[in-house]
Amino acid sequence: MFQTFNETTDRSFGPRHVPLIRKAMAEQGLDGLLVPHEDEHQNEYLPAANDRLAWATGFTGSAGAAVILKDKAAVFVDGRYTLQVRDQVDAAMFEIRDLVDGGVPAYLETAAGKGQVLGYDPRLHSPDALERLRAAAAKAGAELRPVDPNPLDLAWGAERPAQPKAPVVPQPLAQSGEDSADKRARVGKSVQAKGAEAAVLTAPSSIAWLFNVRGGDVIRSPLPLGQAILNSDGTARLFLDPDKVTEDLPAWLGNQVRLETPEDLPQALADLKGKKVLVDPGQSSAWYFEALKSAGAEVVRGDDPCALPRACKNKVELAGTTNAHIRDGAAISRFLYWLATDAQDNPPDEIEVVTRLEGFRAATGALKDLSFDTIAGAASNGAIVHYRPTERLNKRAEKGSLLLVDSGAQYLDGTTDITRTVAIGEPSAEMAERFTLVLKGHLALASIRFPPGTTGSALDVLARAPLWAQGLDYDHGTGHGVGVYLGVHEGPQRISKLPNFVALQPGMIVSNEPGYYKEGAYGIRIENLQYVTEATAISGGERPMHGFETLTLAPIDRRLIVVDLLTPAERAQMDAYHAKVLEKIGPLVEPHVRAWLEDVCAPL
Repeated sequence: MFQTFNETTDRSFGPRHVPLIRKAMAEQGLDGLLVPHEDEHQNEYLPAANDRLAWATGFTGSAGAAVILKDKAAVFVDGRYTLQVRDQVDAAMFEIRDLVDGGVPAYLETAAGKGQVLGYDPRLHSPDALERLRAAAAKAGAELRPVDPNPLDLAWGAERPAQPKAPVVPQPLAQSGEDSADKRARVGKSVQAKGAEAAVLTAPSSIAWLFNVRGGDVIRSPLPLGQAILNSDGTARLFLDPDKVTEDLPAWLGNQVRLETPEDLPQALADLKGKKVLVDPGQSSAWYFEALKSAGAEVVRGDDPCALPRACKNKVELAGTTNAHIRDGAAISRFLYWLATDAQDNPPDEIEVVTRLEGFRAATGALKDLSFDTIAGAASNGAIVHYRPTERLNKRAEKGSLLLVDSGAQYLDGTTDITRTVAIGEPSAEMAERFTLVLKGHLALASIRFPPGTTGSALDVLARAPLWAQGLDYDHGTGHGVGVYLGVHEGPQRISKLPNFVALQPGMIVSNEPGYYKEGAYGIRIENLQYVTEATAISGGERPMHGFETLTLAPIDRRLIVVDLLTPAERAQMDAYHAKVLEKIGPLVEPHVRAWLEDVCAPL
């Protein structure tokens, strides 16, 4: 369960592995190979066996890509990983480029040569992304060619880890709140409404949600790797490795679900000949589209039919995750008490911070896993947005610095994700000012009321406006969806500069996490989870408005708040939040922690 601090890659990975990949490429007559981060299930967090980008380049971030040509190579990352990639990847082997600004297609237009053949694994690329890559290669006079087997997998060979085979177990109705048969019937009707007779599901989170099961194939997420075909009448075929099928699973699934193996999947797709089949081009790889086309099925492109109903949590799920956040809030508060007392006199290193926090969560007796590896960034490491402490990078906190801790837990009834930035010693005036600007944006996003139909993209500016006014910003999204004992990152909703066309709906959980990062100095992020409430009337108003209910309960470091920069309304909002923390968490902690909470949660 607990986080380790060893490094699974190093800068030698590129120099050692790229020649092996190029040899395998040459044997297949290829001049280049496209290496996405995603695996066969389009996962963000990967089993070790599927982390091809890390093996090829050394880069371990959750988003990226690489292009390996005969005489050059490039790795692509977004703004979260600009510092990390320089540390992990050999810049003499790979040119480091921006994943978002032009990305791989722009690189192919200039780097690929006329007449060159570039390989791609159709199981790893979405069809839409593949079309953009194919068009870019064509501009350079190059050609994309599907490969089977993947030359990278051949180069990896016997060193490649085995595929995970964690047991797949029922998720009780007391946590799910809706029987799987009812979910399948409901989603089956939506498949029919989209003009399809069946849907192919490949996202592990959708399979876990739809069949009310959980697994452990994906790191830090209780997800099973598998596929499913859902018919519009609610019957289904579920494809799981037999080694993962527990004794009570068939009875739990019932006689409307046919359990099969992954080896049965190609024939199952062929059985869809002549049918209209819904497939999500953003979740399912090009391989499924080609297989269905070859079988004579009519592909209906559309969103994963489980994504939206999964995102809109029911009352049982919201009650469960509320309890999980209170439980987690007590553990976090004990941890923050330690940081505010012992750790001030004897500043800890990052590894001690992580292990202490894990210990507080484990002491609840309910911890199933972390929801991601804890980010504990002391001083300058806090400016690395997705930093993970290792034995090599481990830094001790210093007086007069900031410590950024972004962490989360998996409980049977909920998934948590919280970031707190804490002063070690006396913070500088600049640190406090910029923390307060981040706090103002956080408070604005927490308190906004908005009409039905509003997307997260429309709200993103609220969190950034105080920073923008001072010429500052941050290079990551403001909010992501979160599951209930599922993935800590889930769609289709998000709060971001990037366009998003999914309206925020009741029951959706999103994070609220603006930040500020000064490279080489410190990082600041304040993150709570919150869910969308039903639209209700506002006194004197004409239209009902949604709002947010905050789930995360833990104090925010008042030593970093410049009270004069807050408006009276913001001060009242901050006081109300801290009063709720004291009310819900105070009775659960030891008397000395409660006394500390009373102090730090007192009105500003």
